[in-house]
Amino acid sequence: MEEKIEKKKSKTSVGGQAVIEGVMMRGKDGIATAVRLEDGSIEVQKEKSESITKKHKFLGLPIIRGFVSLIESLVIGIKSLNYSASLFETEEEESKFDKWFENTFKEKGNDILIGFSLVVGLAFSVFLFFIVPTFLANLIKNYITDSNIGLNIAEGIIRVCIFLLYVVLIGKMKDIQRVYMYHGAEHKSIACYEAGEELTPENAKKYTRFHPRCGTNFLFLVMIISIIIFSLTGWESICQRIISRILLLPIVSGITYEVIRFLGKSDGKIAKIIAKPGLMLQKLTTREPDLDMLEVAITSLKAAEGIED
Repeated sequence: MEEKIEKKKSKTSVGGQAVIEGVMMRGKDGIATAVRLEDGSIEVQKEKSESITKKHKFLGLPIIRGFVSLIESLVIGIKSLNYSASLFETEEEESKFDKWFENTFKEKGNDILIGFSLVVGLAFSVFLFFIVPTFLANLIKNYITDSNIGLNIAEGIIRVCIFLLYVVLIGKMKDIQRVYMYHGAEHKSIACYEAGEELTPENAKKYTRFHPRCGTNFLFLVMIISIIIFSLTGWESICQRIISRILLLPIVSGITYEVIRFLGKSDGKIAKIIAKPGLMLQKLTTREPDLDMLEVAITSLKAAEGIED
């Protein structure tokens, strides 16, 4: 059972992501991915990283930095997932396509695969969570209301329902359940770190597996904020409707990013109210980790923050 810790917490910007049998952390000293191998050892990959939003002032402006940071996070997440997956690959004979791809693109091959994965992932997300709800709302608009606000609310409800159904269904997969456990380990280790307590699996286990800066919160708030932003557009043809959704996504994600930053820095009542639905949703996207998983998460966090053992 989780214990409530009453220590004064310090705010940090460290964040991460669960990967296959491990955790990626992004901290002040770079990006670190720690993975538990089949022999029980922990493999750590670390690299220096500086956000492009810090290199170019324009990209660091409010709203703009949110969309840029989202793309950066997706790229880093894909790289970390690919790295963790590569540690469990079995020896297989290369196919003709693999040989052609490697010979053709050489050292650029990995970047091309990451770019392709990013495009496919974004396209799937936009289709499932934005195009499908718009299409379904358009089908039933004659049966509910002609009000622009009413139609946007109906579309938003459909979008949230699809999102929740998606989360529940993938959570039933055995491999995903382990990823959710590592997700919980990521949050617990960060909570322990923010509380200023010694980073050990036993200490981290006492802390909550829910965190306001979680990506789950981000996705849920995107669903809610999109209802408000999309209400500013008319309900024209279905094609115009879909195009407007795609064009407004950078603004929606940028505003959501600023809200998440606010939630991560504030302990006020308003922040707690806004964060509450996303924290409850994390009951679906996180699981209680074991001590071995917490050890992996702590190893990644220490490497990302430059903490010496």
